[in-house]
Amino acid sequence: MVAIDLGSNTIRGGLWECDKGMVDIYEKVVRLGEGVWKEGVISPDATQRVIDAINEMKERWEFDPKTDVKAIGTEALRRAKNRNGVLAQIRRETGVRIKVIPPEREAILGALGVERCLRVNQIGEPHHFLMVDIGGGSTEITLKHRQGIVSRSFPIGIVKLAEEFKTPEQIAIYLKKFRPKIREYLKTLFATFRKPKILVGSSGTPTTLANLKQGGNYKNYDKFRVNGTTLTQEELDYWLNKLLGMEMRKREELVGVGRGDLIGAGILILKEILKLADYREIVACNDGVLEGIGVDWCKKKSIETQLERLKKLREQKREKEQKNGGKV
Repeated sequence: MVAIDLGSNTIRGGLWECDKGMVDIYEKVVRLGEGVWKEGVISPDATQRVIDAINEMKERWEFDPKTDVKAIGTEALRRAKNRNGVLAQIRRETGVRIKVIPPEREAILGALGVERCLRVNQIGEPHHFLMVDIGGGSTEITLKHRQGIVSRSFPIGIVKLAEEFKTPEQIAIYLKKFRPKIREYLKTLFATFRKPKILVGSSGTPTTLANLKQGGNYKNYDKFRVNGTTLTQEELDYWLNKLLGMEMRKREELVGVGRGDLIGAGILILKEILKLADYREIVACNDGVLEGIGVDWCKKKSIETQLERLKKLREQKREKEQKNGGKV
């Protein structure tokens, strides 16, 4: 199946197989949320960038209307006044139907992806972790426990902050306004559930920094060396100063084209949450919402297969009873 996660900044697509996981991945900065927080609408240019990206995926993986495609949209589409028109145009020009999901569903999918990442890579406790997912328009803080998840979305995203504020100092001052709400939320979480041993970062900012820490750059990004890499507050400070001290061209060689002006906001959000949650470090995990879509699809397929088997067994039993005159 093909999974698509259309975020406020980046669109990610993946070719997923239940027994292997993600066998191929596509990623592109489309800036869907550009201008949404000021004007309330998604621009024609942003819509076209999404259409072009999806058509590139279609050509790459040769999927057609019969292909099982699960595509979701998040914060930018949740906010846009012209959402219905944008979704209709995308479907008309690509054949792909995008389902806009609420923050709660986004958190569930993200947790499914991270849980798989932790389990496969034998990191921490796969059924009990705190997760931060920094998006273009919002940031989700989620606690996964054995019985389910608890999550809350905060309106602090990298595209939104980068558009509204011009300097790191301005962003830092703005983030201080959210400290009481985030602190109270975490306090309630940890009082209700055991505080997880690890804080996991599944979004672009922590995974990008983890790749840089391992000596990589955007072109040679390697999820296997990223998974499990830790980042301390001191290392976040180091990368914030180093990256913002570079000219844009050099910065984008490291973090990716279209991300150079956003990485500072992402690091500042990460620093704030790491401090408020009182963890010594954050653990990077490549898997997130996109991988969660695949995990969720495979679980449902497994249930459907089991139900189909039960149905066949009942039919066989009924046929046998009929042949034996009602006796088994």
